[in-house]
Formats: sequence, C-alpha cells, structure tokens
Amino acid sequence: MKHAKLLVPYYEHPVHRPAEWEALIAAAPRLYGVVINPASGAGREPDPAFAEVAVRLREAGVPVLGYADTAYGRRSCADVTRDLRAHRAWYGVDGAFLDQVPTAPEMFAHYQVLADAARTAGARTLVLNHGAHPHPLYARLADLLVSFEGPWDVYRALRPPADDHLCHLVYGAPPGAAVDTGVGCAVPGTGAHPWGTLPHGVAA
Repeated sequence: MKHAKLLVPYYEHPVHRPAEWEALIAAAPRLYGVVINPASGAGREPDPAFAEVAVRLREAGVPVLGYADTAYGRRSCADVTRDLRAHRAWYGVDGAFLDQVPTAPEMFAHYQVLADAARTAGARTLVLNHGAHPHPLYARLADLLVSFEGPWDVYRALRPPADDHLCHLVYGAPPGAAVDTGVGCAVPGTGAHPWGTLPHGVAA
C-alpha cells in the first residue's frame, strides 16, 4: 500500500516548539494538511506566532485547517461559525477541522448547516472528526471523515475500514507505525494530550 498522506493535528504553540514547527513545514510534500488550534479554537484575538506558521505552511503548499469543537452537536452553529470566520480572518486558513462530530445520522441536518458555513468561510478542505466509523450520510458533507481516533493497540485490534475518504488518527504508536488508509497520522504521544507530538519521521 502507498504511504498515507499526513493530516497532522499539532496543538503546540510555535514559540514553545519552534524546532517541531520547522520540521513540520519541512515535511510539506508529505502533508495532506495541518490543523492549527491556538486556543481550543481560534481564540479571542489573533496570535502572531500561529499567523506566521500558517503563512509559511501555505507558502509551502500545505492546506491549513482551523480547529473548531462542535461538542457532538451541542455547540451552537453561531459559535462554531464564529470560530471558523476568526480562523479565516486571522490565520488565512483554507480548511476547517470540525471536532467531536457524532456518528449517528440524527444530527446530519445540523452538520449540513455547519458544512455550508465552513464552505462560506473559505474552507476548500473540510474534515469531520467522528473518531469512529460514521453513517455514510456524512460523506456528502466533507472531503475527509476521521473514522478512527484512538490508541495504537486498539487500532491494530480493530482494523477499521480504510479508503481514500477516511482518515485514521492514532496515538501511542511505535516507531515505524503507519495507518491503513489514504490519509492519517500516527504519533507517539499518549495521555490527555497526544497531539502535542509529531508523527514518527517528522519530529525534530
């Protein structure tokens, strides 16, 4: 199988982890995109350090996706849309990563509204993070569905479905680990904040 393109949710501040951000930018040819998350979303005001790395990623040809938590449909469309617009205005993102999306179809209409808002806010790439295999309806809304997010041992035991429209985000992964689908990311980090580490082979 060909090597997966990397969708990297990297949630460390550029001032605190400059070498890691340099390594990420240097890995541009391997990247599907990078998710930026200054403050569990866009934050209350622009962060110059994130704005700088966003510019450099885009100049390297890497789509930059702004993070927004949807709280499984509990967060209002207005609040999520405000995050998306701030990401676009402050960081020039050209994509959106909507987190905590349900898998069942009952919330499809809600996410159709959010998907339309994301596209209106300039998202050429839209990723929905379900964390588990979602109902097929959601494929109508996004370019990529995160159908697995979890630890490496569970991933290897479960072996979730894989294709080019599904993304697997795996943590606690050993050196040499790779996902089984077209786009994904396997990082060594564990615990409450695994996405503070970079994939093997990219880390500084």
